[in-house]
Amino acid sequence: MRRLLPALLALPALLGLTGCAAAAPATVSPAGCGPATAVVTDTDVAPIGADPGSALPATVTSADGSSVTVTDASRILPVNLYGSIAEIVFSLGLGDRVIGRDTSTTFSAASGLPVVTPAGHDLSAEAILRLNPSVVIADESIGPPEVLAQLRRAGIPVVLVDDEQSLAAIPRNIRAIAAALGVPEAGERLVARVDAELAAARRTAPAGTAPPRVAFLYVRGTAGVYLIGGRGAGSDEMIRAIGATDAGTELGLSRFRPLTSEGLINAAPDVILVMTEGLASVDGVDGLLALPGVGQTPAGRHRRIVDMDDGLLLTFGARTGRAIQALAEAVYRSCG
Repeated sequence: MRRLLPALLALPALLGLTGCAAAAPATVSPAGCGPATAVVTDTDVAPIGADPGSALPATVTSADGSSVTVTDASRILPVNLYGSIAEIVFSLGLGDRVIGRDTSTTFSAASGLPVVTPAGHDLSAEAILRLNPSVVIADESIGPPEVLAQLRRAGIPVVLVDDEQSLAAIPRNIRAIAAALGVPEAGERLVARVDAELAAARRTAPAGTAPPRVAFLYVRGTAGVYLIGGRGAGSDEMIRAIGATDAGTELGLSRFRPLTSEGLINAAPDVILVMTEGLASVDGVDGLLALPGVGQTPAGRHRRIVDMDDGLLLTFGARTGRAIQALAEAVYRSCG
């Protein structure tokens, strides 16, 4: 399975995109356009209720096909590349049982927990064993696999959930995590809340307007990485959820591809979406507009740059409904 961000950072910058056809012209009026930040007012995790208590033992099928029995959920270690597993565990009301975190888990309720990925996104067996977890919940976005195997040999139940980054995967992962921790009823309540928030977020897009073309750019100026997202990148799901068109998908791209001026100009985005830290890494909006091709797009000409917190945009966890609503408001606010 993919390990998304490390794979992105390993790609060279500004390699050529070929075979790009010219895209349709912009469909949004330039009046009143400008940069905007998608802001979720309350970024912390809201538990579905008090700790419901766990009905254990629970035997579940891990995403790798193995059968895992959990007999103790008093010391939970939720880890993955996106922070979504910890977000779900806290939302189930089990935050007081969590003993550690990955570097992608940045919401305030978890910020004081010890980090078990000291070298970036790789798990440290030593750091995990020191915490003595009773169960580890992870997915195949994080590793290395040898560490997870070492934990199992040490007698720690390791339950893997699906690492698919999509809206459809959220309820599946909530149910899988809730089942492993012996709180299936809390899982159903959380699924109902997330589904309601997602439905409300999808209604944020104004009716009767042509959908804007949005291009997601993954930029890390300090590392020389400049990529454009397409089908399966995760950003495409968020863009479609706000009633917009993913420009990279329309161009025929899949996952992430190196950015070129020709490819971006052909994509013709009305809006460019970036992560907040990525925008800062290129010295803000003006630095982004200085990248090849960005200033020649409709989005660049009208400065329609929308940024969103790195810990929210592609997490696909229990706060995704709120994230979609904030993204829709920022995209449609960026051009009044």
